[in-house]
Amino acid sequence: MAKREAESAFSRGMNIPKFNLEMLGATIAAIAAITLVWTFSQPDFSVPVLVVSGAVFTVSVVVVIRLMMDPDSVRALQSDAMLQLASSMIDAMGEGLTERASQEVCELLLPNTSAIAVALTDRDAVLGYAGYQEAHNPAGIPIRTAATHEAMRCGETLVLLTPEEIGLPKPAEESRIKAAIVEPLWVGNRVEGTLKFYYRNANKITETQRSIAHGFAQLLATQMAAVEMETQRKLATAMELKMLQTQINPHFLFNTINTIASFIRTDPMKARTLLREFAVFYRRTLEDSTERISLARELDQVQRYFNFELARFGEARLGLEVEASQTLQTMMVPPFLIQPLVENAIKHAMPTEGKLTITVTASADGDDVVIVVGDDGVGMSEETCANITQVESSTGLGIAVKNVHDRMIGFFGPDAQMVYTSELGVGTQVTLRCPGCAAPSVPVVSLGEERPESASDEAAEVAARNEATVAELTELVSQVSAE
Repeated sequence: MAKREAESAFSRGMNIPKFNLEMLGATIAAIAAITLVWTFSQPDFSVPVLVVSGAVFTVSVVVVIRLMMDPDSVRALQSDAMLQLASSMIDAMGEGLTERASQEVCELLLPNTSAIAVALTDRDAVLGYAGYQEAHNPAGIPIRTAATHEAMRCGETLVLLTPEEIGLPKPAEESRIKAAIVEPLWVGNRVEGTLKFYYRNANKITETQRSIAHGFAQLLATQMAAVEMETQRKLATAMELKMLQTQINPHFLFNTINTIASFIRTDPMKARTLLREFAVFYRRTLEDSTERISLARELDQVQRYFNFELARFGEARLGLEVEASQTLQTMMVPPFLIQPLVENAIKHAMPTEGKLTITVTASADGDDVVIVVGDDGVGMSEETCANITQVESSTGLGIAVKNVHDRMIGFFGPDAQMVYTSELGVGTQVTLRCPGCAAPSVPVVSLGEERPESASDEAAEVAARNEATVAELTELVSQVSAE
C-alpha cells in the first residue's frame, strides 16, 4: 500500500505522459529536422540525404498533425487525462474529505479548468483552496460567501455571473473574481459541503465548465459516500462486538444465576419465571444486535433486565419508573439504547444506604424522539461528567456511555445528541435525542410478542443456539442449587 501511494504521488508530481504514436512521430520529425540542419551545414552536403531527411520530416509532421486532429484520438487523450485526474482525486480522498485531502483535490482540479481558484468546504468552513488569493483562504476559516450558504440551503447548483451574486466579503472592484460555479456535495439525503470554481469573468463559464464542475462534484460526493459507508461498516462491527462484550459479562451472568438459585429453595415458581425471562433476555440480546427495533421492545428489554437486578437487591433498594406514550411504542430506535444506561445507573449510582430510583421517559419533539434516563443516586463531579465518553480502558463507566453515543451517531448521523448532567449527592440525567425516530414507520413486533415462525434460516440457527444456552443455564442453576 505504501509503495503504491508513493508511486502514485510521484506520478502526479512529475506528470509523466505515456509514450504514444504522436510522440513517436514527433521524435522521428525531430531527428529528421536535426539531420536536415546538419546536412545543410556541411560544405559538400549530400543531396540524397537532404531529400530523404526532408521527406521523412514532412511525412512525420503530417502524420503527427493527422493523429492530433483525429477526433477519436483527441477524445481518447481527454478521457485518459480525466481518468488519471479522477484516480488521483480518489487516491487523495482515501480517508475522507480531510483538510489535507481537500487541498490536494483543489490543486489537482485547478489546472484542468478555466477557473482562477478552486475551493472545497464542509458545512461550516473552508477545507481546501487553490489559486487566486490562496494565502488569504487557509483551511479552517469560516465560509464567507453568501452563495455558498445558499447552495447548501437549497441543495442546487448555482451559476453566479456577477460579484454581487457571489457575495464576497470585500468590494467587487478589489477582487479579480467576477463569476463562479457552486456545486453542493450530496451524501445520501443531505448536503455535506460544496465544490466551488471562481472565474475572472462570466464569459469563462461555458457549458464545458459547467459539465466539468458538476461531474467532479458528483465524483467527490460519491467518494465521500463510499468512505462514510466504510466508516459506518467498521463502526457497526466494532460497536456490535463492544455491545456484546458489555451486555454478556460474567458478573451479570453469575449474579443472576446465583439469584435464581437462591429462589429455587424459597420460591421455586419465581425461580422458574426468572429463568424463563433470563433466556428471553439473552435471546433478545443476540437477535437485536444489528437492526432497529421498536421502542416498546427496547423498554421491554429494559424492564426484563431490571427485574433481575430487583430480584437481587430487593424493592427496598431499587425502583424503576417508565413513562412513554402509546404513540411512541412503535417508533424505531437502535437496540441497546436505554438498557446500558440503566445498567450503569445500578452499577455506579446506587447509594450505600436507601433506595435508588431510576426514571425512563420518552417523548416526541417534532420528528425526533427525546429519551431521558435519570436517577437520584450519588451523582458525579463536573470533571467526571465532562469526560464521560473519554474511555481509556475497556472497563468502567465510560465504555457503555461511549457505546451508546457511537451507536447513535452511526444510526442517525451527526445530529444525534447525548447530553449528561449530574450533581454530587443529587443524581444524574442522560438526555438522548434521536433524529427522525418519530417519523411514520412500518409495523413492528409488539411488546412481549415473539418473532414469526417464518424467520430466515439464520434466525433459526440463532434460536437453536439460544435454546442450547437455555439448557446450559438450567444445568448451571441446578448445579448451584445443589451445592
